[in-house]
Amino acid sequence: MLKHLPLIWGGLIVFAIFLYVLLDGFDIGIGILFPFAPEDTCRSKMMNSIAPFWDGNETWLILGGGGLLAAFPLAYAILASALYLPIIFMLVALIFRGLAFEFRFKASLKSRAIWDYSFHFGSLFAAFCQGIILGAIIQGISVEGRSFSGGAFDWLTAFSLMTGLAMIVGYSLLGCTWLILKTDGITQAWARKTTLYILAYFIFFMAVVSLWTPYLNFHLYERWYTWPNILYLSPIPLALGICFIAFIRSIKNNSERMPFFLTILMFMLNFAGLVVGLWPWIVPYQISFAKAAAAPESQLFLISGAIFILPIILGYTAYSYYVFRGKVSHEQMY
Repeated sequence: MLKHLPLIWGGLIVFAIFLYVLLDGFDIGIGILFPFAPEDTCRSKMMNSIAPFWDGNETWLILGGGGLLAAFPLAYAILASALYLPIIFMLVALIFRGLAFEFRFKASLKSRAIWDYSFHFGSLFAAFCQGIILGAIIQGISVEGRSFSGGAFDWLTAFSLMTGLAMIVGYSLLGCTWLILKTDGITQAWARKTTLYILAYFIFFMAVVSLWTPYLNFHLYERWYTWPNILYLSPIPLALGICFIAFIRSIKNNSERMPFFLTILMFMLNFAGLVVGLWPWIVPYQISFAKAAAAPESQLFLISGAIFILPIILGYTAYSYYVFRGKVSHEQMY
């Protein structure tokens, strides 16, 4: 049991990060799209559609970061040192998003624009910073001994800037499909039209990342482009291709639920490809998750608490989505 604890904790952290990307992704996507909505009533609908969920969605970010600190303190120390600036920028952007939720519904018409811009630019920069963090992790972290040995701006590269833009597009797609599911009328029609444009950019960035990533590190090239790995992993890109076709058909058939669920599936497939590429490194491509793990006694103590906390978090998340199911209106509800 003890020897499998690092693997169990690694799985829990990956699960928490994925749920954060998925759940907070669509409400960040709403913020990115916010100023482009056709009417102010549409913007009110957009914010109302995520008002009951946004703060609960960010729970998973805390769980992922806290779990990394508790179960893999060495990895946390190295990654936090390497990515300190984009992490701080991301947190500041998320603060502005939170302020916008609290103040926009109570602001006068004259001051509402301030909080509209806070919501939009907070969402935009949060997504961009998360994409930069992802790109920096994929390209690798400089480590000497047990410490980060790179510079303060190692994360700032052409590849990380590209993944930052890709994350903006991905979250926008989640946001658009969420609006198709949760709104009607002008807002839904606008979201349905916008979704196809965003899908084209989504496919473009997926292709760029797929072609660029293997050349960042030989480990990635060997994992994805050598035989027989290329055969074993071929179901992932094939499944993505099927999802793209089904997605376009669902939009043309005016489906409300399928575009959102297909977007979730596409994110799942991309996330699975990322995990396969980075395995077994928790600090790419220097320290494996087994070497970065805390003492077995510490992990055993922590997992006894996680057994009780995770069902509670999953339960109230599912319950909140059930309670606030259905379409939203533009009337104040927050």
